[in-house]
Amino acid sequence: MPKFYDKVDLLKKPGWLKIRLHRTPEYAEVRQIVEKHGLHTICTSGHCPNQAECWSRRTATFMILGEICTRGCRFCATKTGHPLAPDADEPRHVAESVALMKLRHVVVTSVTRDDLPDGGAHHWAATVEAIRAQNPDAAIELLIPDLDARPDLLDVVIASKPDIIGHNIETVERLTPEVRSRAKYRTSLETLRYMSSQGVATKSGLMVGLGESDEEVLQTLHDLREAGVRIVTIGQYLRPTLEHYPVAAYITPEKFEWYRLQALEMGFSYCASAPLVRSSYRAEEACRSAKEARA
Repeated sequence: MPKFYDKVDLLKKPGWLKIRLHRTPEYAEVRQIVEKHGLHTICTSGHCPNQAECWSRRTATFMILGEICTRGCRFCATKTGHPLAPDADEPRHVAESVALMKLRHVVVTSVTRDDLPDGGAHHWAATVEAIRAQNPDAAIELLIPDLDARPDLLDVVIASKPDIIGHNIETVERLTPEVRSRAKYRTSLETLRYMSSQGVATKSGLMVGLGESDEEVLQTLHDLREAGVRIVTIGQYLRPTLEHYPVAAYITPEKFEWYRLQALEMGFSYCASAPLVRSSYRAEEACRSAKEARA
């Protein structure tokens, strides 16, 4: 590994990576509900820098299917190992949490479950159905694993009718073997392509600062758009621990804005691109833009 990677990681993070707090009454109410009822959100467990802003907008992200992933991507802090069996009551618990938090937009993600015959597809569908039953007015967005791009499994999730289904490409094709685990760049594209072909509003996200070039970022955006993806997010990669893949560069806000404009020129209906952007950042805005694009 080039020595300059570690040198970059030791440098003080630039000012544009400082978190802006949004201490609104809405945020305080959601936080109080979460703490009182012991609700689990990836917003809290993942130490998301946008937690306060999203909760103020009545948006939150839940993680289902446990906390242990069957893959070991070098950018991700999620535990890797042998997961427990899915909790059959989890869909109901998530739906109840959404109701308690009075969410307008709910995002559901999960670890990858290669150990399950269906990759967790039926559990995903049950979660969407439970949320919809208790929260008919809430928009539902999913961030799913690739499910090996199997149409039979993707159809199970699609049939539950979430508003948006996302799957992250994560990084450019050249870096995928180094950064991701069993996941493959082309498999991710095929997952997104199939869902788009079925009329799904699809979404994807990638990290920058891993050593990619501008040309590679633009090629990735082109590949996503060609696969039918309508919504894309671009954010700065931040190394979770020294055991994870090193940061190659801190990308400037000006470059992020350039990426955003390039994405919009390619025909994406929405692009969130900034240092602290994560997959579910301003998810409700992306959902609204997707609906307008389909109208």
